[in-house]
Amino acid sequence: MPLDGLFVHALAHEFNEKLAGGRITKVHQPYPNEIILVVRNNGTNYPLLLSAHPAYARAQVTQIPYQNPKTPTNFAMFLRRNLEGARLDRIEQVTNDRILNFAVNTHDELGDEQTLLLTLEMMGRHSNLFLVRQKDQRILELIKHVPADQNRVRSLIPGATYVLPPAQNKENPFTSDLGALAKILLDEEKADWAKAIQQQYEGFSSQAAKALATALSSADDAMAAAKAWLANFDAPKPTLYRSDKNKLSYAAFDWGQEAAEKTSFDSLGELLDAYFAGQAEADRVNQQAASLVRLVKNELKKNLTKQKKLQQTLTDSENAEAFKVKGDLLITYPHLVKKGMQSVQIENYYDENKLLTIALDPRFDGMQNANRYFHKYRKLRLAKDYVLEQLAATQQEIDYFNQIQTQLAVASPRDVADIKVELIDQGYLREKAKVKTKGKQTKKPKHVMGKPDQFVSSDGTLIEVGKNNLQNDQLSLKKTNRHKIWLHVQKLPGSHVLIDSEKPSEETIEEAAKLAAYFSKARESANVPVDYLPAGKLRKPNGAKPGFVIFEGQQTTYVTPDASLVQKLKKA
Repeated sequence: MPLDGLFVHALAHEFNEKLAGGRITKVHQPYPNEIILVVRNNGTNYPLLLSAHPAYARAQVTQIPYQNPKTPTNFAMFLRRNLEGARLDRIEQVTNDRILNFAVNTHDELGDEQTLLLTLEMMGRHSNLFLVRQKDQRILELIKHVPADQNRVRSLIPGATYVLPPAQNKENPFTSDLGALAKILLDEEKADWAKAIQQQYEGFSSQAAKALATALSSADDAMAAAKAWLANFDAPKPTLYRSDKNKLSYAAFDWGQEAAEKTSFDSLGELLDAYFAGQAEADRVNQQAASLVRLVKNELKKNLTKQKKLQQTLTDSENAEAFKVKGDLLITYPHLVKKGMQSVQIENYYDENKLLTIALDPRFDGMQNANRYFHKYRKLRLAKDYVLEQLAATQQEIDYFNQIQTQLAVASPRDVADIKVELIDQGYLREKAKVKTKGKQTKKPKHVMGKPDQFVSSDGTLIEVGKNNLQNDQLSLKKTNRHKIWLHVQKLPGSHVLIDSEKPSEETIEEAAKLAAYFSKARESANVPVDYLPAGKLRKPNGAKPGFVIFEGQQTTYVTPDASLVQKLKKA
């Protein structure tokens, strides 16, 4: 189901159980449209994600790590001044809509107690996050300022009065007596029940309406079945569905949706982490690494164009031998050529003495025309050698940027900094010029490389996965890792994977191979070949780019990437 009003009802229920009464200890804004509140309650810190993202708007307790910007945004600083140290009193859903109010008890500048509402509207591209003073509904600040010419229904600027989005004038299924539902079941055809439910009641997505209609169609007491079905949102049993085509969907409880695989979770937050991990993380990487993605794309385009031109030049240079043959024939039979001749026919002793017509420059005699052909031959031959060198170098560049592109596709936000440092070190990206200031110059802090991702196989063996070339080199070339088993997808860009064992089990090798296939360009493929061997057999050629190694004596296994296995093996 999408994040509709019913699912938000379940979220509000979970938040009140976990967070109500807790203290807001920290406020972060790691991404432009998302806020993280750290709420401490009953001795536990809960990272509460409030997202106003146009595609991934949601509220959840998340365990996905995030990286804060070096300089906090104005919105984050405003929330810190007003919310840090305050008590989160309660969480309320507005009717059965996709709007949550987080009521916070705090004090104003005079020390008087007041209630502030952190209001999250999860409305697709209209999503927004407001800080509102409850007593007069004044908007103190909001994450997206919207000019009046873009929204004439209500003012979305600080200082304006907060007004709810236009009402849909539908019934709240959790507070109504469901009398209208009984009428629907009597008056409508079964095929039209879902549409009628969605039109009558607030907060129903089309999937939820169909699920309720299906449940009612087989029930002896439809009204009792409807109440029992709605009660599931007050005691959710989060379920993730995976289709045969690896598409994910989710529900607050298992409502009988057909799927190739179903996974249950202990909380809605864990469910949303599993569902959004790939999509939201990829979007966050694109936000943080937009310049890197653009650089890689441009470099690939430039090198592919260069490769095409070089290959054409190489094709042209293949004619070099024909010029040499003509020069040899002219120097053998110079007496057959007189000045003023346009061409001459000479028996070609390289090709069974067949007659070969040779074009001539009428200004020169036979020896001079021969020298002209030899000159063309030498020029093309030298060009061929140069082109072959350039083709090899260009292919290395293409391979390198394909590798970087793959790494950005599977990177988490914390991996982006390492990739940026690498591109600066390799000379593809310029470091920002330092601004000179008066007084003492502060020394730039040294970049601390992130650690490879860690996984634990079914038999308890540690498996490490490099997410960028700096981490790959660290895993593959470290002397203490020489006897450990190293894996890499065959002949495609991908992560270096290291099993922390000299003699891992077949099960561990297979699981590590699936990780190598998943974190590669073959992520969406089946039956992917993965090479493995002791890391001590790896060699790095002099001058090779980061992440590049050569090897021989490997074994190969064939696996299919499995996203659910990645989540299962991920080390907490």
